[in-house]
Amino acid sequence: MKYIGNIERETLENNNFRKVLNTTERSQLVVMSIEVGEDIGMEVHEEHDQFIRIEQGRAEVILDGQSTRVEDDFAIVIPAGTEHNIINVGEEPLKLYTIYTPPEHPDGVVHKDKNEALEYEKEHHG
Repeated sequence: MKYIGNIERETLENNNFRKVLNTTERSQLVVMSIEVGEDIGMEVHEEHDQFIRIEQGRAEVILDGQSTRVEDDFAIVIPAGTEHNIINVGEEPLKLYTIYTPPEHPDGVVHKDKNEALEYEKEHHG
């Protein structure tokens, strides 16, 4: 599926923890909004590379145990097999978009908050 959109606006206007905007056979575009003090959760994608761009807020990025502080306009590249977490350390929702290669989530999925996302993962990935 092709995608043309104002990614900055779509990212900043998104209030869902996770919202898949576009999925192709080889990649997936997702916007996220992480509440103050929340995180994505420590995870490893064995088969997926991931690109993240911060559009709003401040975060602590942990990649294989190393912590880095980032803010608006930072990009993070996470190669497959890297243990990682993104933690909102700011005073407003952390707004970001991410590109997975290959796709990670079902096309069109929307998780309103982290709990909903965790429940989905538990039900579908054990």
